[in-house]
Amino acid sequence: MKNSTKAIFFDLSGVLYEGSRVIPGAAETIEEARSRGLQIRFVTNTATKTREDILDKLGRLGITAEPNELFTAPAAAAEYLKAHQLRPYCLVHESIEYEFERFKSGIPNAVLLGDARMKLHYDSLNQAFQLCMEGAPLIAIGKNRYFKTEEKLQIDSGAFVKGLEWAAGIEAVIVGKPSAYFYESVVKSTGFDSSQCLMVGDDLEGDIEAAVDAGLQATMVSTGKFRSGDEARLPDSAVLVSSVAELFNE
Repeated sequence: MKNSTKAIFFDLSGVLYEGSRVIPGAAETIEEARSRGLQIRFVTNTATKTREDILDKLGRLGITAEPNELFTAPAAAAEYLKAHQLRPYCLVHESIEYEFERFKSGIPNAVLLGDARMKLHYDSLNQAFQLCMEGAPLIAIGKNRYFKTEEKLQIDSGAFVKGLEWAAGIEAVIVGKPSAYFYESVVKSTGFDSSQCLMVGDDLEGDIEAAVDAGLQATMVSTGKFRSGDEARLPDSAVLVSSVAELFNE
């Protein structure tokens, strides 16, 4: 980590915890960052839990997080819908549906796609496809390929986003990671320049490459969804550590 670093952005799943298990040393690393006067941001594409649930989980794992430190892709999606006055056909997880109820008035003029799990089936995806073919933009909460639970890797919504893009011949608007839109909003909240912000993640594309492209520093952890071979594809400016516990030992 550079001496010029003023803020650290922590991905959650795979970096601070896996499933219900905290990564050893994660809480201590957060406290060390605070003791050094660094601004902390928790950034996540998690689209199956409310903000309150995420903050509660961090607390139960011994990690202190303030509401204004948490930046989620669903919240970014809501901001985007509001700014562009869109009425989405929502394919999102039931736990976050309430966040988009205020946009559901009248005939849908957009598609919002997230980690809807069992709602991602032929009929629902076909309805989304038909709207896109009629000119509705496809707004994706994220475009991750997979995520990791305590047990194994799980397919993420990125596969369905890619499928709709290909079928309808369109390009989705990504509002969560790896979009520059998401990183820019988090950087802006710190008051610092992007070069003074460090992203810590386990996803080579969504966390590390995207952060570097957005002008941030980046450190990859070899926990979570890290796969053997990722280290060979790291951007030259990025750093690899065994876990978040080693962040200040690099």
